[in-house]
Amino acid sequence: MGIQEIQEGIVDEFSLFEDWMEKYEHMIGLGKSLPLIKEEYKTDDNIIKGCQSKVWVHAELNDDRLVFTADSDAIITKGIIAILIRAFSNQKPQDIIDADTGFIDEIGLKEHLSPTRANGLVSMIKQLKLYAIAYQTQLN
Repeated sequence: MGIQEIQEGIVDEFSLFEDWMEKYEHMIGLGKSLPLIKEEYKTDDNIIKGCQSKVWVHAELNDDRLVFTADSDAIITKGIIAILIRAFSNQKPQDIIDADTGFIDEIGLKEHLSPTRANGLVSMIKQLKLYAIAYQTQLN
């Protein structure tokens, strides 16, 4: 399944909830189902800069697809990274680089986060795309 289809599925999923408390609960649930990063990758090198909470992301190339694992010490942040990983993991690096992130605005996530969490969200997206650029460079 492509990034666009996954993102549309996420938007549809969030549209089922009427208020933001339900959406937050759903995000927390997604965070709990996040494929966890191995302890050996919970290093300072894998911490996303610009997040108030600690967020670790590890990327590795599996065939020609980038696979992300992550963890966070905060439940909402863990839910946010879970949404991003769902959208971008197991995709080709070039597709991640080219992907639009408008689905974040469609579900209303940025406007319902505190300014520091919204900045963290931007940092997470930037880091996932930087991993994709690095791996795409290796593939060329």
